[in-house]
Amino acid sequence: MSNDTLPSLLQAQSEQRGTAVAIRHKRLGIWHALHWQDAQREVLQLAAVLRERGFNKGDALFLLSHPRPQALLLQLAAQWLGGLAAPVDLLVERAVTVQLLQKLRPAFVFAEGEDEVDLLAEAGVTPRLVIYADRRGLAVDAVASRLDYADALTLAAATLRDAPLVAPVDHAFAFHRLDAQGLVHLQTISHHELLNEGRRLLRQENLSAADEALAARAFAASGHARYLLAPWLLAGFRLNFPENLATRDNDRRELGPTLVAGTRETYQRLESLVQQRMPQPGSWRRRLVDWALRTSSATRNPSPVSLKPAARPNRRFSLQLALAQWLVIGPLRDVIGFSRTRVPLLVGEPLPESSLRFFRSLGIEIRNWEEQAYWYVLEGGKARVVKRGPSSLQVQASVSLSAATINTAGIPS
Repeated sequence: MSNDTLPSLLQAQSEQRGTAVAIRHKRLGIWHALHWQDAQREVLQLAAVLRERGFNKGDALFLLSHPRPQALLLQLAAQWLGGLAAPVDLLVERAVTVQLLQKLRPAFVFAEGEDEVDLLAEAGVTPRLVIYADRRGLAVDAVASRLDYADALTLAAATLRDAPLVAPVDHAFAFHRLDAQGLVHLQTISHHELLNEGRRLLRQENLSAADEALAARAFAASGHARYLLAPWLLAGFRLNFPENLATRDNDRRELGPTLVAGTRETYQRLESLVQQRMPQPGSWRRRLVDWALRTSSATRNPSPVSLKPAARPNRRFSLQLALAQWLVIGPLRDVIGFSRTRVPLLVGEPLPESSLRFFRSLGIEIRNWEEQAYWYVLEGGKARVVKRGPSSLQVQASVSLSAATINTAGIPS
């Protein structure tokens, strides 16, 4: 079997590492584990339900959800059938999300709970199928097109037994956003592109099944699909989901993941979290912290290159460094859940140099993996191809598209 698509990799991990833990999710303060073989079984059950409800190759499953394993498994079920996942970023303004849904008119949706189902109602959208994870506040069977996730696992007439109906060149993800003029920008990523980027990350960072990651932002941005989802399926490490966004920092501290993939906003929020825990300026505790940070920085921000032979490590300095790590650096890293982190990735826009220096003083060397993302803007029967640059969108080309070349997900065929 060729492992060139996300579903085929899931199948391979199920065969090779069946009883190993693939996913952990915190619910009501308790971590629940899902093994690789159980994850594949669940994906096949979900794929059978999707197919029975009319989901076909090329269709899009829109994800209105914060990080949770149900969204991940449903996404893989859609991709197993040759479809694609279209995560919607719920961190933007609600009115923007409603406007985006009005323009996209999704037919198949995974909605986390009542609030996300209400988004569809506000947009005046009536999908063919809505699967939801949290039934609280939703009347059971009130709408025939709605289906509880737990019920979906038992409703399939028969578990799907087909091999993945997807090719490496097929779209795996579609990402949508609105610009200031209300135009929809679209980005698609194929299975081949995702796995190429994932393999590059594995080689460069030496990721393996022994690593562990926390999925704190779902996959509403392409960078998280490239540098978290694809490596998870390639390496076979454990992927953990926090109880909710409010508990993600506590859950990260509890886990101590070895791999963290965050945006500029993620790392700036964590920097602020550390700064809030700093002692008052002028106190002896603050002087201790400042000394420890300077001592740690001295080993990671060396002086300019000198022609003199390198000096042997100073025993006194080594003792000072060990003391700084024990008293200050280790506890500060633990505040943000980086006690075991060895692969801190920054996806997208770079951090200011001052923030990079701050994290470096904590022994956290952040690596920037840029999103080389190309976007289509669909307008008046034409698709303008744009490339996302460091701070703006630069138009690269313009091509004409007839209505027949745009499918229901707004994706050029």
